[in-house]
Formats: sequence, C-alpha cells, structure tokens
Amino acid sequence: MGRVLVIDVAECVGCYCCQIACKDEHVGNDWTPYTKPQPDTGHFWLRVDEKERGATPKVKVTYTPILCMHCDNAPCIPSCPEEAIVKREDGVVLIKPDKCSGCKLCLDACPYGVIYFNNELNIAQKCTLCTHLLDKGWGETRCVGACQREALILGDEEDPKIKSLIERAEVLHPEYGTKPRVYYLNLPKPFIAGTLVEPYVRECVEGATVTALDLVEGVRYQTVSDEFGDFWLKDLKLMHRYLIEVSKDGYAPRRVGVVYTAKDVNLGTITLTKQL
Repeated sequence: MGRVLVIDVAECVGCYCCQIACKDEHVGNDWTPYTKPQPDTGHFWLRVDEKERGATPKVKVTYTPILCMHCDNAPCIPSCPEEAIVKREDGVVLIKPDKCSGCKLCLDACPYGVIYFNNELNIAQKCTLCTHLLDKGWGETRCVGACQREALILGDEEDPKIKSLIERAEVLHPEYGTKPRVYYLNLPKPFIAGTLVEPYVRECVEGATVTALDLVEGVRYQTVSDEFGDFWLKDLKLMHRYLIEVSKDGYAPRRVGVVYTAKDVNLGTITLTKQL
C-alpha cells in the first residue's frame, strides 16, 4: 500500500485545526522510534500558509496546508551521512531520532523547507504522517481527523477514489523533480479583476464581456461584469501576458492593454462610454 495525502485548497477555510491537532499530538509526546517530542515553539510539522491576493477592493485569501511531501525521490535521504532518513514501503519518509547526528544537512536539502531542527535534542524532525497511529490501526492522521471541511484526505494510491482525485490534482513545485506523495486540488491560479463604470452618468456597467487573450498560448478567457460592474477573470496561467478587451452593445469597445500575471492583478476602475 502506498499512502498519499490529497489536500483540497478550495475547502480550506483557515481554521488552523489541522495545525493545532499536529501540535497536540506531538508537543510533549515521545513517539520513539518514530520521532521524539516536538518543541513547544518554532516547529510546524504541518503549517497553514495564508496568502492575501490582489489589491483592495479585489482581494482573495487562500489557505494552503504545507507539510513533508514524503517524496518518492526525496533529496533529504541521500543528504544524510548517518542514513537516519528512511522511506517505508508505504511511502512514508521518517527521520530516525536514534540515528540522527544533528548535522542539519537534510534541512538544506529539502526544497520545501519542512524539516525543522530541535536544538534541545540535537536532531532534525518533521511530519511523520502519524505513522505511530496508523501502525496501530488508525484510519487517519490527526490533521485529517481534525478537518471539519474534509479538505485533507488520506488514502491508498491504488484506491479508485483516491486515484480519481490524484488525476485532477497537482503537486507543489513539480520542477523540483521530487515526486511528492502530497497532492493538491484547486491550487490558487492568478486572476485579473476590475470594475467597469460609465463616467458621465456615474453608473456601473453590467453585462459587459471582458476577454483576456493569452499571448503565450493563444487561449481566450472570458467573463461578464455583474450588477456592480465587477469582473473576475480566474484560473489564468502564471507568468503569462494577457491582452484585455471589453465590449458591450451600445458602448464603444475598449482595449485595456497587456497585463502580466506575475501576481494577481486588480485593474481598478475602467471606463466605458456609450456610443452616440
């Protein structure tokens, strides 16, 4: 059995229950030979990254749980001169506390920054995927059990339900080539937003078509402004250039210009004028 964790970012509301549950399980508890107690502060074997996107008033906040990716091609394993880091048959990567010499080489080797150093015990530590519980027959980790939104799903990669989720999911930083066993659904993609107004009568323009032409791939994205004149072009490609155009019957067409999605973009107020 190969264990995997699927995280649906769209379901995460930032309650931090998973992060707290991880702390509750490991702070002050010695789970040797899996791991030693986690320090009270400084370690987040599972952390929730909060990111504010866009600019006022077009702002979204996303929450992304981050933990050890339990990579199949884990760079931390060959970095350890003591062979203290092992990968189990079920895919879980563990740091054996009795073999760790405290050299800290694995901390630099991990591109995700999810390995921590326990100064008091002089050992490296990280998420164990609660193997001390799973090996006792538990069906879920503490973080999975704490999530009321079911945003975290633990399962066997050969389970048809899990397979279907993995097919739609992504991994963080695939360019690292580490082959993570933590998958993400609905990772945030760049958006371009704005508000359409008719300046002379000071009214919002509802029902206008806003088009973003991807100048890299040639794909067109479209949306329609709502009753407040607001529009959101969502799920765009990162680091692409988009030509933004606005049109509506009875109004002069407007070419806004080229926008680069190095980040989420708020175009602010865009004026449309009625044709005579």
